[in-house]
Amino acid sequence: EEHSELAGYYYEVLETISAPTAIYEGKADEFIAYKEIQPGKFLLVIYKEESNKDGFIITSFLSRNIKRIKRRKQLWHR
Repeated sequence: EEHSELAGYYYEVLETISAPTAIYEGKADEFIAYKEIQPGKFLLVIYKEESNKDGFIITSFLSRNIKRIKRRKQLWHR
């Protein structure tokens, strides 16, 4: 609701969690997944996992700068 620029990106948000470019550690047990959706434009999804089969999305947004995210501990990379 707060990120109207993401209207129409429902499947891309889900895909970013299921097949991200990389996943980084968040500040409070959350994960930060990102995927490049256009050259130089990234979709970031912050989410928590409750179990292997359950979790929820905290927020998602578009960004052209992911340098701050890449300073965090990388947990997974494709």
